[in-house]
Amino acid sequence: MGSYKAKILVVDDEPEICGLVQEILQDEGYIVFIAKNAEEARNIKKNEQLDLVLLDIWMPDTDGITLLKEWVADTRFTVPVIMMSGHATIDTAVDATKLGAYGFLEKPLSLARLLLTVQRAIAAYLLQRENKGLKRQLAGDTDPVGRSEFAVGIKKQLKQLARRDVNLMFVGEHGVGKGLYAQFLQSHSERKNKVFIEFSVEQERAAIELFGQEIGGEIHVGALEKVQGGLLFLSDISVIDVDTQYKLFNALKTGVFVREGGGQKISADCRVVTAATDFLYQEVQVGRFRQDLYYFLNEVELEIEPLREHSEDVPALLNFYIDFFIQYEKLAFREFSMPALNFLRNYAWPGNVAELKNLVQRVMILGGEESIELAEVEKALTRVPSDVVQTTGALDFFELPLKDAREQFEKAYLLYHFNENGRNVAKLAAAVGVERTHLYRKLHALNIKE
Repeated sequence: MGSYKAKILVVDDEPEICGLVQEILQDEGYIVFIAKNAEEARNIKKNEQLDLVLLDIWMPDTDGITLLKEWVADTRFTVPVIMMSGHATIDTAVDATKLGAYGFLEKPLSLARLLLTVQRAIAAYLLQRENKGLKRQLAGDTDPVGRSEFAVGIKKQLKQLARRDVNLMFVGEHGVGKGLYAQFLQSHSERKNKVFIEFSVEQERAAIELFGQEIGGEIHVGALEKVQGGLLFLSDISVIDVDTQYKLFNALKTGVFVREGGGQKISADCRVVTAATDFLYQEVQVGRFRQDLYYFLNEVELEIEPLREHSEDVPALLNFYIDFFIQYEKLAFREFSMPALNFLRNYAWPGNVAELKNLVQRVMILGGEESIELAEVEKALTRVPSDVVQTTGALDFFELPLKDAREQFEKAYLLYHFNENGRNVAKLAAAVGVERTHLYRKLHALNIKE
């Protein structure tokens, strides 16, 4: 959760239970509110932005099932609710989950079970809230921008594929927006109300971030566990080491996995969508990526065209991101002049949609006149990254001894291509033609951080 302190409401008429749960959860860094009846719970719900509710079934004024029905009927209230009871039957627990409860805890409460269920529920809710905040509603739907033949065609294909729960691989250049198409796919599938997780992680922590970890009595929940029932988007699959590839293949094939350092079998129920480039197939051919995993993930392959191939979508994309940054980052309105717009229609976009988004953000942050003129656009597109400038030291570079000059050149060169490839080592290795293991050592020696 980082520095964010999730807010939890505990609704129970037993003071001892409330006090115990409050103490345990506060020790874990959560903000905890207590309500001893339904009326107090309603008031707290009304006045606080909650992230989770722990709700007792048996209460004197209004029972928990009735309160759950009331809250589920409020479409604005999407916070997960975990039911608690020491008297409930299995049928009651099933009824609660059918009504919309996230989970069920039996009393007396197990500390480990309580903390794990709370951690899972909050992680899933925060991910859903973040994804929802980043989505743009067009014509009442989550819709990638564009009316070109490609854009219309790919959305039609995705709607068809959404009905079939097959593993899908998007192939295309970096920055073409594969993640947005993965969200579009989920929004038209039966998993549309479930969690969407984009998995992108450095090589050394891939296994832990995928499967989770149990160490010293503490549990770290991984992506496969958080995404239960939802869609897992593997955006950087090529960086995963061969051992983790094997574990991932087994987990997806068998439908179960265990956390690193743990022994309990956990269900792996999710749809998997993968982002890849031609580089990934080359990794398969030379034995650095498992062939069985590759073909398991690639039940259906869809090519995402580079932006230069459907440049008629550029004006719509520019307007989309202008609106996006006004709404979500509260930046002042600006618009591209006609000369700037004509230039951008014919620009090659080597960084694809990601580069376009970056350009819009940059010119809007820098501000200035309402109209974004051609000169400003050209300057923004040709700007050398500041960390490269700082590394080379301009004219001082030529005054250095050869060894130091070579080191500074290597660092500037690698930094430039590192930024151009989304600070991803696997993509960098392919771009500069250096074997990945050697590249890791070189980046470490030059103090270039992932």
